[in-house]
Amino acid sequence: MSIYYYRPLVQTGSERPQGALPLAGGICWFTTVELLERNKPSVFVPASRLPDDVLKRLTAARKEICGLTFETPRLMGILNVTPDSFSDGGRFNGAAMSLLHAKDMVEAGADIIDVGGESTRPGAVEVPREAEIARTAPVIQALRGILDVPISIDTRKAAVAEAAYDAGANMVNDVSGFTFDSALGPFCASNDLPVFVMHSQGEPETMQNNPIYENVIFDVYDFLEARVDALVAAGIARERIVIDPGIGFGKKIEHNLSLMSNLSIFHGLGCAILLGVSRKGFIRTIGGGEEPSARMPGSVALALAGVSQGVQLLRVHDVFETKQALQLWLAVIKGNLR
Repeated sequence: MSIYYYRPLVQTGSERPQGALPLAGGICWFTTVELLERNKPSVFVPASRLPDDVLKRLTAARKEICGLTFETPRLMGILNVTPDSFSDGGRFNGAAMSLLHAKDMVEAGADIIDVGGESTRPGAVEVPREAEIARTAPVIQALRGILDVPISIDTRKAAVAEAAYDAGANMVNDVSGFTFDSALGPFCASNDLPVFVMHSQGEPETMQNNPIYENVIFDVYDFLEARVDALVAAGIARERIVIDPGIGFGKKIEHNLSLMSNLSIFHGLGCAILLGVSRKGFIRTIGGGEEPSARMPGSVALALAGVSQGVQLLRVHDVFETKQALQLWLAVIKGNLR
């Protein structure tokens, strides 16, 4: 595990001082880095004093994935084809409704469609592989016939991923960080599939039962670092791995807020970052919105907080609203419409 952790103090704006360095090749930049160790006070150092390998991971542009570049943030639209999704209550688990909703999300600005057939809300029980395949594979096959954007399968299981790949999926998004099914990583490697690796503490059924961390920032970082190293060893190139700190998965509200405040530390892993905060329960706790659909404003606020720290991808339910907010934010940051 890492001894030192490096958190760039991220800034935005078209005017940059001499010596400013790009953050992951994107629109954000930094001149100073917080150097952290476990159980020791942090220190702030000029970016120019960092080791070359650290600087390379913090500054290098992330490689394109399935034709998507990351000069500006990308949107992953959520398509739940489950009868018990926390966010939409199964509104889109019928084939016709799923296709219509996915098409609407792409027209609204989604760059990726993420199809999931197993609810991972707190308290959700595992879905049998056969049922998950029956929910997702036909929808993906139908989507492939009408959409040109990449399609991701949101699953923890190799058999489901294989059926999704055969149906036309381009990516695999695993909320267990490729720890649930040992066959999933090798399958993705053998088929050269980009992967999304998320941190989660515990299974969805029990993950919110008093999660405990020594230090949530370092613990999540160490987990993701270990999983990235394991996937690279399995044959998946680092540039085809996207990391996700797993907001709301086995975390109390203070854990979520700490992760949100320190997202830039994860650029030290040298991978693109996916942030999934859309309609999460802690939005209700802080800002209200009993029904998940009423948490759109809070979801957008968190999305912008993420991109202000250099996050490259946002996993969202409300694509149009997030896209509109992002376009305005980018226009202000750049000072123009280009």
